[in-house]
Formats: sequence, C-alpha cells, structure tokens
Amino acid sequence: MWRRPDFVKLWAGQTVSIFGTLITGVALPLTAIYALHATPAEVALLSAANVAPGLALGLFAGVWVDRLRRRPILIAADVGRALALGSVPVAALLGALHIEQLYAVALLTSALTVCFESAYPAYLPSLLARDELVEGNSKLTASASVAEVAGFGLGGALVQALTGPLAIGVDALTYVVSAISLLLIRQPEPAPTERDAAPTNTTGDPADATPAIASSANLPSPFGGGAGGGGALWRELGVGLRYTLGTPIPRALAGMSAITRLCGSIVEVVLALYLVRELHLPPLVIGLIWGVGGATSFVGAALAQRVIRRLGIGRAIVWSVFVASAFTIFLPLAGGPLWLAIALMALQQFGDAAYTLNDIGATSVLQAQTPPNALGRLHATIQVIQGAAILIGLTLGGALGQTIGLRPTLFVAALGMLLAPLVVALSPVRRLREVGGEEVGGGQ
Repeated sequence: MWRRPDFVKLWAGQTVSIFGTLITGVALPLTAIYALHATPAEVALLSAANVAPGLALGLFAGVWVDRLRRRPILIAADVGRALALGSVPVAALLGALHIEQLYAVALLTSALTVCFESAYPAYLPSLLARDELVEGNSKLTASASVAEVAGFGLGGALVQALTGPLAIGVDALTYVVSAISLLLIRQPEPAPTERDAAPTNTTGDPADATPAIASSANLPSPFGGGAGGGGALWRELGVGLRYTLGTPIPRALAGMSAITRLCGSIVEVVLALYLVRELHLPPLVIGLIWGVGGATSFVGAALAQRVIRRLGIGRAIVWSVFVASAFTIFLPLAGGPLWLAIALMALQQFGDAAYTLNDIGATSVLQAQTPPNALGRLHATIQVIQGAAILIGLTLGGALGQTIGLRPTLFVAALGMLLAPLVVALSPVRRLREVGGEEVGGGQ
C-alpha cells in the first residue's frame, strides 16, 4: 500500500478526519449534558438527529453516488461538515449556543455524512484491486484505531480544559484536511458508464441470482431533471434495494449490522449519563476509557489479515461478532469502587478488537462481490437499514433509560447483542473462504 501514493493520501486524510470526528463524539453529548444540562430525552433526540437524515436521504444518495464520480461528492461533504461544525464554537463564544443549534448541526453533518459514507466505500475499489481490499481496509481501520486512542482521550481532555464547543471546532479543521487530501489524489476515477457490470452470484446457487443492476449510461440528471428522471431514479433505487435484500450474503451482513446498531444505540443513549451520574467519572477519565477501545481496535486491524487467512473470511466474521457482542456485558456490570468501575469499563473496550475485525471482513466481502455500478446503492441501503435500527434503538434507549433505569437498560442491550452472531451463523456467510466468494468445501 505504501507504493500507492493516492491510497496513502486517502489514508492520511481519513485518519486525520476520524481523529476529529472522535473528538466530537465525546464533545457533542458532553456539551449537551454539561453546558446545556440536557435530559435523557434530549440526549436521545440529539442522537436521533445524527441518524434521521440517513433514513430520509440514504437510498437517494446511493443512486446519486452510482450515477456520479465519487471523489467530488467526498470533497463537497467534507467542506460542508467543516462549515457546520465550525458554527458551534462561534455560537458558544458569542454566548448564543442552544440545544436547538446542536440539533441543527447534527442534522446537517449527518446528511452530508450519508453522502460521504455512501461514496467512500464505493470509491476505494477504484484505487485498489480486489485482492488488495482486505489489506487496504485493514490499514484504514488500523490508523482509525490509532486516531481513536488519541481522539477519545484528547476529546475528554479538551472538553475539560477548553469546553465542548471549542473541542468541536477541532473536528471542523480535520474535515478541511480531509478535503485537501482528496483534492491531491491524481488517479483517474472511472466514469459512471465505465463502472457498469452485471451483478455477481454471491453464493454459487443459481436460485440466488439477483436482478440485473441498471446501467448508468444515458440516465437523466440524478436530481430528477429531464424526461423520466424521477422514474429512473425510483427504478434504480428499487433495484438497489432488491439486490441488497434479495442476495443472501448482503442480506445477512445487513441484518447483523442492524442488530449491533440497534443495541449499540440503546447503549449510546444512556452510556454518557451512566458514566457521569452513576459511576461519577470525570470527562478526562471517560475519554481515556474510550481510548482503550482505539488501542484494541488497532490490534484487531493489525491481526485481521492473519485471522482471516487462518479461519476464512466467513468464520472470521461470525466469530468476531460473537466475541464483540459478548464483551458488552461488562458495561452494566461496572460499579463498586471507582477503580473497579474503571477496570470493567476498560475491559469492555477490548471487544472493539473483534468489532474492528468484523467490520474489515464484512466491508471487504461487500466491496469484492458487488458490481462497481451498484456499490453506492448497496452501501446506502445498508446505511438506511442501520439508520432505522438506530432510531428504534434510540427510542427504546430513551424510554427504557427513564423507566427502568440506566443500568438495567444496558443489560437489555447486552443481551440483544447476542442475536447478531446468530444471524450470520445461519447464513451462507459462514461458508465463505475468500472475499470473492469461494466457499469452504467447494467452489463459488
């Protein structure tokens, strides 16, 4: 990968961007809690504002990404997010920051992130060959994990030293760096018409054949202009849905992801409140604990290729999501003396190594087995499924947190997580040996 300068530019820019995003991951909810005295319902609403645009725009973003070159979409999304987040420290310095602005910023940055996250995994295969995808995803994830160690830890320190809004301003600057790194890439991106290809059969079973992915040649404007524009958009959207939900492996991976997102969002609603109000942890300690997850994620990324070669991609996905889900139980078990609470919270973060390995494996399989002209719609459809699951989880988390309490809510989430490995264990995913579709015990 070091001999691919354009990949290195993408790699460097995304590492810096993730660094800043993780700072905001700490700073935004803590800004709401400390500076604006948010309630559990308001924290849930803020989290929902990060998710709702994915449901409203996700499928359409996938169609646009498959019709257009992807790098300009990535650059525009980075610039827009920098401007939106930059408004938070400005408002705070003027004494005009309100929870409503945090909602608006979360909505706008989330809408732009939907476009970015639909285009980003679809763009990577234009820089790397199929047999390089696991290595490329591993390196991107490894550096993201290093950023997570520093980002969460520094995020807590910045909130404590400078306040949350100024910490969010750091994230705005990192999006500028990401946009510049994308501008510096010189490798030509294939035009949409050059990406057209027939879909692959991801299980080798003729019964699993899926609808053809519509060509992007001669399509009207992605924004619905021109004769038949709106109809073409809806047809392409439907084909993307049918491909994702009608093909066993993408369907299983989407189901696994939906369960982990649903239960994870239940955790998200109550976790910051749980750490602050029940465990009485200061922001710096919270940031350091979450930084442990970054260190273990790095280990997962570093070992991903070795584990996948040893177990096969399918078994690696199944076992990694099982291990990661099992570690969630340490969240509600945290308590007692301060040192024990911190130790149990840090122990839970070791599950991030398995989550990272799982994400690398699942992403690489989807990138390798999906036709290039359908990658945007595939990832957008999965984002919408994840978004729906997250909104359900946020609703449940807010309701459960205010009715049964914070710790019991975490127990509910931990038990629900165990359904995720069951979904992939009962699917053709477990038989995959290679990302391209070779099965254990047989050919494609």
